[in-house]
Order: sequence, then structure tokens, then C-alpha cells
Amino acid sequence: MRHPTWLRIILLGALLGVLYNVLARSGDNGFALTGTLVPADEIHLGGPPRDGIPAIDAPRFVAAADADFLAADDRVLGIVHAGVARAYPVAILNWHEVVNDRIADDPVAITYCPLCGTGIAFAAGSADAPRSFGVSGLLYNSDVLLYDRETESLWSQLMMRAVSGPLSGERLTALPLSHTSWDAWRTRHPDSQVLSPDTGFDRDYDRDPYAGYAGSDQLLFPVSAQSRRYHPKEQVLGITIDGSHKAYPFTELDRTGHTRIDDTLAGRPIRIQFDATSRSADAFDADGTALPGVTSFWFAWYTFHPDTEVFEAP
Repeated sequence: MRHPTWLRIILLGALLGVLYNVLARSGDNGFALTGTLVPADEIHLGGPPRDGIPAIDAPRFVAAADADFLAADDRVLGIVHAGVARAYPVAILNWHEVVNDRIADDPVAITYCPLCGTGIAFAAGSADAPRSFGVSGLLYNSDVLLYDRETESLWSQLMMRAVSGPLSGERLTALPLSHTSWDAWRTRHPDSQVLSPDTGFDRDYDRDPYAGYAGSDQLLFPVSAQSRRYHPKEQVLGITIDGSHKAYPFTELDRTGHTRIDDTLAGRPIRIQFDATSRSADAFDADGTALPGVTSFWFAWYTFHPDTEVFEAP
């Protein structure tokens, strides 16, 4: 039986990771896993060693008009920060998972976990004291564990919190980020800058190492909670307000037949803007200010938030 490309690559990576760690006499990629905020035995080797998936530390950008390497339906993570619009192609992020960037001199970390389908942007310290992130090669609930190079603390992307190390317990501040198609982002932001495939690394960005994964119901790593309410890889927009969580499955948003869905969470009115063509959803508060929602696979949102509310179409 011939396994799909994504499965073969990850299985090979896992074997190489085991070999690396045997030789290094370490099963944790060199990170201290004592006193973790999550069960240490639920932190798993993803396959690659620390920095085996290299973060992009010196990103280069091109103007939207010059981004001829992108097709209209290619997926991007888009951010508008301090009046600057930037797009980060998922085809590049699949191979790097972290871009340590500066936007208007503000340090910003753009993060992406291909296993969870989650793109999250974080404020990364201050201009004078930026925080730089790398890929630990470890996973918790199938989600990437980042590490900061300053203290080597481990950070859960979806928890948005350090789970080990000197900064254990500290939280990250998420920034609004859109997971959408290049055509939709370019239409909204024709002056956008675009992360260039000239990253300094030898990677084939035209090849998707996770091809077929999003359509499969298989999970590669254990998770602490599961729900069969939707397909594990159903896309949802997850919103958290004042400790309350709510998922907006794209299937349900589709069923409304509307592009605007008004709702409430934690007693506060919010607006979901849904684009069925670009398969994207964004959240806004009552004043029209963008909220830092997370587009995610259903399994990932649920395992981190098993008490989540779920939007259902009327």
C-alpha cells in the first residue's frame, strides 16, 4: 500500500528524529521538560530535531504586483499592522512554520502549524527587546511547540502560553490575522507586501509536503480530547473572549447563506465576516475592530477547548 506523501515524509522525519535523539541521548530535543504546565508525557517528538524546520529570521518581501509565484487560490496568512499589509504564503510556511518579522519596527512572529491548520500572529516583545522564536521539533496535542531563543522556554501556539522554562505561565498577545486566498487578500489590500520565496533556504515551495492531509480523517499524534461532531479537519474560526471559547465551523457558516453573521460571545456582540469563495472567516467587535480569531481544524480547536461553544446555522 502506497502511503500519501505527507504521511511518508512525516514517518521518515519521525525515524530520523528518533535516530537523532538516540545519538544525542535526549528524547526532548534538548529542552527541559520538568515542571511543565501540561503533562510532560503528552509532549511528543514531531520527527525533526530542534530547528530541523528552520524559522525565517530575515524575511524578504515583494510588492503584490510582483508576486507572480502565487496563484489566485493559493492560501496566505494576511496581517495589517500599523497600517502595513503583509501576506505570508502558506506554501512557504509549510516548510518553516515561523517568520520572525518586524512591521513598522514592531517585532511580530507569524506562526503556522500544518498539522492543526493554525496560523497565529503574535506580538514579539518590543523594538528594543524583541523575542525570537524557533521550532522546537516537539508537539503538544499535535500542535507546534515554539521556543524563544532568549530563554529556551517552550510555548504552545494554540494555548498562546509558555508551558516550560523560565517564562512558564507567561502569555503571548495574538494579533488579528486572516487565513484566506491570495486573490481575496490582494483585492482587499492591493498595496500588500508579500513574503518572497527567496528565503535563503533550499526548499521546493511548489511542492506541498502535506498534500492530502487536510482531506484525511487521520491524526498523526495523540490529542487529549476528540469530538466526532464534525470531520476532524473541518475548518473552523475559533474566537476567545474573556475566557469563553466559540467555534464557527465553515460548514455551518455556509448553511446560513450569508456573508455577515451577527452573534454574541461572553455577552459581547461580535460579527463574523464569511467568504465562501475564499474559504475564509474573520471576526470583529461591535466597533468594527478586528478580533484575533484562529482559523483551525476542528480537532485542534476542540482538543484545546473541549468546553467550546459551537455556532449552528439557524
